[in-house]
Amino acid sequence: MNEADPQDFTSHRRQPAKKIMTKPKDGVPEVEAGVRSEPATNRISVDPDSLPTIPAAMEYDYTNFYFGAGTDAFALLEPFDDWWGQVHPAGYYLYELPLRSAPSTRVDVEDTKTGEIRRGLVNFASYNYLGLSYRPEVKEAIKEAADIYGGGSSGSPILSGTTHLHEQFSAEVAAFKGKEAALIFPTGYSANVGTIAGLMRSGDLIVADQYAHASIVDGMILSKAKSRFFRHNRADDLDRKLKGFDGKKLVIVEGVYSMDGDVTALADIVAVCRARGARIMIDEAHSAFVYGATGKGVVEDIGLDDEVDIHLGTFSKSLGGQGGYTAGSLKLINYLRGFSRSRFFSCALSPVVVAGLRKALEIASNEPELRTKLWKNVAYMQKLLGDAEVPIGDSTSQVIPIMVRDDARVLAMGEELFREGVYINPVIYPAVGKHKSRFRMSISAAHTSEELEEGAAAIVRVLQRFGICP
Repeated sequence: MNEADPQDFTSHRRQPAKKIMTKPKDGVPEVEAGVRSEPATNRISVDPDSLPTIPAAMEYDYTNFYFGAGTDAFALLEPFDDWWGQVHPAGYYLYELPLRSAPSTRVDVEDTKTGEIRRGLVNFASYNYLGLSYRPEVKEAIKEAADIYGGGSSGSPILSGTTHLHEQFSAEVAAFKGKEAALIFPTGYSANVGTIAGLMRSGDLIVADQYAHASIVDGMILSKAKSRFFRHNRADDLDRKLKGFDGKKLVIVEGVYSMDGDVTALADIVAVCRARGARIMIDEAHSAFVYGATGKGVVEDIGLDDEVDIHLGTFSKSLGGQGGYTAGSLKLINYLRGFSRSRFFSCALSPVVVAGLRKALEIASNEPELRTKLWKNVAYMQKLLGDAEVPIGDSTSQVIPIMVRDDARVLAMGEELFREGVYINPVIYPAVGKHKSRFRMSISAAHTSEELEEGAAAIVRVLQRFGICP
């Protein structure tokens, strides 16, 4: 195919992927999971001819290759491969770039397009909110566990995969969260899928926030329960979705929403759940260990810890490791042990990872100054970007979206930022809705003021070239 002729792909254009949909009711429009309904914002007026150009193949994306005609399951592979061969060097190569260093505030990253290793890039891509993954104490704990347990668990949790470290850690997580018990999962994704599908059944009702993470959506699908979505942080819409249903009901929200960085309207949502007899689950993947007086999460920060039935989160964000957890009553955890298939049928989290997580949790508990430094850094970056009129939405957290809303050019912007010495992830469909593309910035307690200033300056320079900010 000729890169200059985008019509080469026309025969393979299909409708976007299907999503779980709600039915219009009481005059409320339909809502799609993961699709942003934010208001339009004023764009900077620029001469289109002055903007950097993009390859013609970038006018297409994954949605054009989701459905295909015919009876062969491999029918779409060849046209997709033809497109991928053109678009991958043009921008998609920015995904899965190999790191050559720890995910600290500066990283060495292999440029797979040029073969170079770009060293000392300011890192806004890795979570690692407290800078714990590469702390000497954490690495030493990992080394000691490797000497005793080896590299992996070599078994599922219910058979041979549970070690003394796993038992200790689950008890420590429960104690930290102030709950009777906790269940450890190999990933945050499996925690959501296993908890939701493990608890809910066909004929039940699950209502999740419109911006729910993909792992929540997949858990809803696997549960076979009736699934609905309410408008983001709109308790009145949640009430409409719950009204009139007499069966088992579960409402799911997130503490901090991973693509927008805003916080759940938990007080209003809890009130609706109690009035409608619904259980409530919160995913604190991006808020546990950093929000609240002791780091328990948004539930502690808002003062509604005891009003939430299921507390779920990850260890890959604030603790800088891997895995997920569900915490709650002992009865809940005992039930999920037998019905969370994503845990039941997975290999247990590696003991060396668990050892590092135990030390990271200990540090997070004993050094509250890490959270103080994190919020100081967040405020400083918000000011740097705000002063330059960079559009960052409604974020109030360490997750700062830089709103581009240009699906075709966001990868080109990402490539320029990469060359300018900033490592930050461009985000496009399906992680966000069409025409809601952005960069997702993660701030760490370990960032220095100089690193924040250097990174912000590079971001502003690139956004100005593309007319995103003045």
